[in-house]
Amino acid sequence: MSKEEMKRNGLNLEQYTFHTKLFSWISEHKQILSIFFILLILSTYFGMTTSSFFSSSNFMNLIQQLAPNLIVVVAMTFIITTGGIDLSVGSVIALSSAITATLLDSGMNSSITFIIVLLAGVGVGLLNGYISAYHNIPPFIVTLSSMIYVRGISLLITGGYSIAISREHGLTNIGIGTLFEIPVSALIAIIIAILGAIALKSSRFGIYVTGIGANEESVRRSGVDTRRVKLLTFVLSGGAAALAGLIISSRLGSGSSNLGTMFELDVIAAVVLGGTSLMGGKGTMIGSLIGVAIIGVINNGLTLMQVSPDIIQIIQGLVLLLAVILNIRVFGYRRKG
Repeated sequence: MSKEEMKRNGLNLEQYTFHTKLFSWISEHKQILSIFFILLILSTYFGMTTSSFFSSSNFMNLIQQLAPNLIVVVAMTFIITTGGIDLSVGSVIALSSAITATLLDSGMNSSITFIIVLLAGVGVGLLNGYISAYHNIPPFIVTLSSMIYVRGISLLITGGYSIAISREHGLTNIGIGTLFEIPVSALIAIIIAILGAIALKSSRFGIYVTGIGANEESVRRSGVDTRRVKLLTFVLSGGAAALAGLIISSRLGSGSSNLGTMFELDVIAAVVLGGTSLMGGKGTMIGSLIGVAIIGVINNGLTLMQVSPDIIQIIQGLVLLLAVILNIRVFGYRRKG
């Protein structure tokens, strides 16, 4: 736009620059803005149809319930950005829960239990990443197998029964404790989410992750060990799922091999809803976090409306289907272009 045109439209150079930058920013972040708008609409709807949705107690309950999802979704964003996927996170949560309850019940110290559980999750992630990255086996197949045998191990540990976790153990504070009236689990999730967002956007590791999803061969030829980067994303996923299992089991006060069923679908749906491409090469941590919030608000709002759990599960499935369709049609096409 020339100076004469700007004068006719009543704009000076600073205003024109501001408007241009604003338009560019909106265009770049339209996916995140759109799902944030959806979150506002859903929250407004449930706030109008239920009396307790906007209450402080329900808000604290919501963020406490979403903490495990937030932790795992950070790691899942890294994996999906590389073009991979991890279907085993729900089973790792069950394994974490089973080990936690069994060790604490046997008199094991809380600190040692915490370390063992995290190492177990990291071990599963390490195995998944090694087989997938170093042997070129599709992550879908590798983690699908892990989903089955890891839950089988959990079933073997618990014998098919729930094992109670006494509130006397200090480890339970990770699930039910509060700090400045905020759930400890929520504070942990927020810290991990902030670190994950910074790592994906600004760190060398995040750049490699995005580059691998966009064009792995190019990144490899530049001297980056792409196999190690992909391995690390699975290690992060296993560790995150183990931590989520600790939080859930300590909050519920029991360990069970049934814990975390369908959890992986909630996490994947949140990541895809947030705008991370299933094809890889495009990831947004903020979008993933908003995706978690949308799914959490849907579950929480429908529960407050006393909708049947079966109906809630149907809605969850439809949300995932819609997310996949939008991702492939919109972002898959954009990547081809």
